[in-house]
Amino acid sequence: MLCVFDVNETLLDLTALDPLFTQLTGDPAARQEWFTLAIHTVLTVTAAGQYRDFAQIAGEAAVAVCTRHGHELTDAELGKVGDGLRSLPAHADVVPGLDRLRQAGHQVVALTNSPLATAEAQLQNAGLATKFDRIFSAQQVSRLKPAPEPYHQVLRAFGVEPGQAVMIAAHGWDIAGAQAAGLRTALLARPGVHPLPGLPAATYTAATMPELADAIVRN
Repeated sequence: MLCVFDVNETLLDLTALDPLFTQLTGDPAARQEWFTLAIHTVLTVTAAGQYRDFAQIAGEAAVAVCTRHGHELTDAELGKVGDGLRSLPAHADVVPGLDRLRQAGHQVVALTNSPLATAEAQLQNAGLATKFDRIFSAQQVSRLKPAPEPYHQVLRAFGVEPGQAVMIAAHGWDIAGAQAAGLRTALLARPGVHPLPGLPAATYTAATMPELADAIVRN
């Protein structure tokens, strides 16, 4: 099985940015507000049939959120947000889950909306780069997930049919996109993560990466 992993929030812990956004805005919830706005923008751009660089979207979302909270973000502060995004730690359950899949003989790749250089830096800085057979970015096909093109480029690269791949993500929208592209899906139900209502259930669902890996290996 080709195991395709989302990166931000699925593998990497965005709560590491909470102190920075709290410092910038005075609101402990600002980091979550920022990422929600960034994803909302991604979904809107994709639904409109357009493409924009995710790093640019994330930066503009940070500026907008800080402005809402009465703070004009400086270039230096925006740089700190970018540096923080590239230096996120892995969730504690990630390495055991990846090791379980690799030991069972599965290929493991990453697929993210972040630019390729950012994704490579993220996984390197988190100590995860050697766990992956390859890293893919939506930037390479100029379409953001959940559009079908990012998923299809991974399938083409490995010469596999959609049913021979599983998309692992902590985002319902990513699961929905992968389902529409024909992939099997695995929802990593971290705290606060729930399936999108009215859509088909993921092939696998579990609260931790090792549990999800075990479910994939068993099937």
